Amino acid sequence: MKLEISLSPEAVFHIGAFPVTNSLLMMVGVTLFLIVCVVILNRKMKMVPQGFQNGVEMIFEGALDFVDTIMLDKAKTRKVFPFVFSLFIFILIANLVNFIPTQSISVFNGENFVPILRGVMADYGMVFVLTMISFITVQVVGVMLCGPFGYLGKFFNFKSPMNFFVGILELVGEFAKILSLSFRLFGNIFAGEVLMSVFLFLFPFFLPLPFMFLELITAVIQAFVFAVLTLVFIKMAGETAEGH
Repeated sequence: MKLEISLSPEAVFHIGAFPVTNSLLMMVGVTLFLIVCVVILNRKMKMVPQGFQNGVEMIFEGALDFVDTIMLDKAKTRKVFPFVFSLFIFILIANLVNFIPTQSISVFNGENFVPILRGVMADYGMVFVLTMISFITVQVVGVMLCGPFGYLGKFFNFKSPMNFFVGILELVGEFAKILSLSFRLFGNIFAGEVLMSVFLFLFPFFLPLPFMFLELITAVIQAFVFAVLTLVFIKMAGETAEGH
């Protein structure tokens, strides 16, 4: 028996020429799980919260208050909160699902045996798409709040050579956010998955438990960091060119 670690996701089967990878199957599973949870919670909502609903509302209110401490504008907070909180919940659940022992479930895809499921955030392609959604949202918010010329003025300022140079640095920094967001999330989750696979392969009992606890903390922190950085970028995009 040997341990195989693949940087890229493996195709479980094909629909025509389109490969359905194990990370894509995991993403679909997480998405369906969240949709079912939302539908069930929505149907059981009561005017006077009790029990589980009360706990859920406390989490939402706490998260809303936290977002407001960054945005400092309740109207803007209510607009960006659904997007940022959805990012956090999706990444968090996708990370926590990695602790379910699905790696041992393999299928033959016509060439070799591959795990049927793989961590969503351990696939850089998935993380990159998520990052691009965040990046595009930030740019759209910036244009909506500052206007096209006001927002572009942060990057192309011809008032002086120094302002122009600073603007170009801002532009480079804006695109650097894509690498920063994506590699931070992917690197931590993939490295953790590899570490856990190695320890579980070499020492199946007891020894991996402390590392599993550390990876659990990492899963929560990385979801939080990605969502908060997106929130901070949205706030920064909403500032006027004069404010910079």
